[in-house]
Amino acid sequence: MGAALAVIATLIWSGNFIIARGVIHDIPPVSLAFFRWLTASVLMLPLAWKQLRAEWPVVIKNPVYFLWTALTGVALFNTFVYIAGHYSPAINLALIGTTSSPILAILLARIFLKEKITGLRIAGLTLCITGILYLLSAGSFHKLITFQFGRGDAWILAGALAFAIYNILVRKKPSGISAQNFLFIIFSTGTLMLLPFTLAEQADSPAIEWTWPLAGVILYLGLGTSVIAFLCWNAAIVRLGAARTALFGNLIPIFSSLEALWLLMEKITLLHLVSGMLVVGGLIIANITRRVAPDG
Repeated sequence: MGAALAVIATLIWSGNFIIARGVIHDIPPVSLAFFRWLTASVLMLPLAWKQLRAEWPVVIKNPVYFLWTALTGVALFNTFVYIAGHYSPAINLALIGTTSSPILAILLARIFLKEKITGLRIAGLTLCITGILYLLSAGSFHKLITFQFGRGDAWILAGALAFAIYNILVRKKPSGISAQNFLFIIFSTGTLMLLPFTLAEQADSPAIEWTWPLAGVILYLGLGTSVIAFLCWNAAIVRLGAARTALFGNLIPIFSSLEALWLLMEKITLLHLVSGMLVVGGLIIANITRRVAPDG
């Protein structure tokens, strides 16, 4: 069940980069993140309202925890991704984001959660990374050795680190708070964190021209990639652990490629098939560790 939830989350998130990049010239990056999370907060309120009052004492007792979780998982992660899109090509974003976040999550899980890094987990992670590198380099070693680290790459690396920290924090979620209230608190708190930066950005940017397509994108980001995907992802972390769940992030570029093939009417090549099999195989191998190491 945990693996299925993680796959659903990554499938939804895979559309984030394609759709968000489609409006990159219509709305500034911080504003895009702000309206995404504002929408998500509004949508979560009816789900959280009934239990919010009863569970509020849990929030009051753990203000630092919720501030850090909102900062890393909401305010920073996707905002850095949207900013990075202004400076780096897609290959850089996908390469750094999808390969570094699982590695960072595994290392942080080992340090703070004492999760074991077994031989099978290392083998699975290595196979996942190999599949992603093969896909993004189009099977060309020359593209990998000529890879250049630019300004946007630093932003996406920072975003990957933020999301890795978020994965660890979710495992430490205080008892006594429901999944709905947990998301509402971090969504709304993250939105408030972004507000002053959004106002500053809009003061120096052209006014946003709101259209129905742009509103639809915000709704997709707020409902799909925020509410639904985060509920699935957090539930997967509880069932699988932070390190193992993070491995499923490697499916995002695979799904993104398939969506691009569908939307752009391109053909599926051997490149996509081989890379997909490597990533899926790596996930299977890494998840065998659950039976070998119960703490992971």
